[in-house]
Amino acid sequence: MIHLKTLNKKQLEDFISSGEFESYDFLPITRHRAQSHIKNPKANDDQTLLFLAFEDGHLAGYLGCLPDSFIVDGKVLSFAWLSTLFVSDQFRGKRIAQTLLNRAFEEYQGNIAITEFTKEAESLYNKLGVFKYIEPKLGKRYYFKTDFETIIPAKKKNTKPFQPVFKIADSVANFFISIKNSFVKQPSFPFEIIAKIDKESADFISKFKTNRTAEEILWAMENPWILKGDTVNKKYLFSSHSKNFKYFWVKVYCENNNLITCALLLLRDGHLKIPYLYTNSDLTQFIDLLSYFIVANKVKVMTSYQNDLNQKIKTHLAFPDIHQRNIERRYMFHQNLLDHLPENFEPAFQDGDGDCLMT
Repeated sequence: MIHLKTLNKKQLEDFISSGEFESYDFLPITRHRAQSHIKNPKANDDQTLLFLAFEDGHLAGYLGCLPDSFIVDGKVLSFAWLSTLFVSDQFRGKRIAQTLLNRAFEEYQGNIAITEFTKEAESLYNKLGVFKYIEPKLGKRYYFKTDFETIIPAKKKNTKPFQPVFKIADSVANFFISIKNSFVKQPSFPFEIIAKIDKESADFISKFKTNRTAEEILWAMENPWILKGDTVNKKYLFSSHSKNFKYFWVKVYCENNNLITCALLLLRDGHLKIPYLYTNSDLTQFIDLLSYFIVANKVKVMTSYQNDLNQKIKTHLAFPDIHQRNIERRYMFHQNLLDHLPENFEPAFQDGDGDCLMT
């Protein structure tokens, strides 16, 4: 017999404070991720943040939700992103995932969205028959260093004995790339790279249509789901730590010291993302600063779904990439959420919308 337990802000806080979450064979959430969910400014006190499934007193699986909202015709429409879904192998075949999902649909009246899903999860969502794909975001992945040692053996297993050769090839190629990048200098125009969003930035952001306010972006920066460190908790099946994980808030000014661009950068183990970008310029200066940041921080790869930025990079000859490829981020909305939105509603997602900002 499957028994479900739901946890809102207060219940999740008690669950973590008591230490109960650590008593199971696997963790349904980490302490710091729970605190982040509790502090989410878009979550109200009654919304369920974590669903737990038990069988005979044993934790069998869990589902996490990240409350969010759209402003539609001046009114707030609350919904939630599915952020985690896990069922222990010991309890597979008992429809636990479907049971958890159905309860989440019930709690949120079907106002559910999903992105960054695995192929296995996507197959399950399609089988349920209640999700529809909306317009995907098209992006670019930029590469700044070679990594033959990792990439080639991963694609062709029989080449693994040649890894030392690939490593030498990487060293030679990256040596010449570093010489080329040595010509990338710190920009002469005024800019700031700071740890938090300040009032000037918040005032600037308020002039743009956005799904997250400065306060909400600051919440993510101050309450990350990923902590810097080598810790690996084998009882938690999602990411909780990385060797390097850091947010940067970037401000670019024109010559008369007026703020023209703000952006949130997320750097994780050499992988750079741009969750949020706000600008009233042509982005030339931002790309100059981005180039300097990439070289100074030894960035290996950058993912960007910022279409205007990607288009501008095409014409920016000094951008330090050595290769790029097209990528796609897909989204699925529950049919009920689509029914609650105006026809042809455009969510205008940035890179950081959904739970993408947190990982």
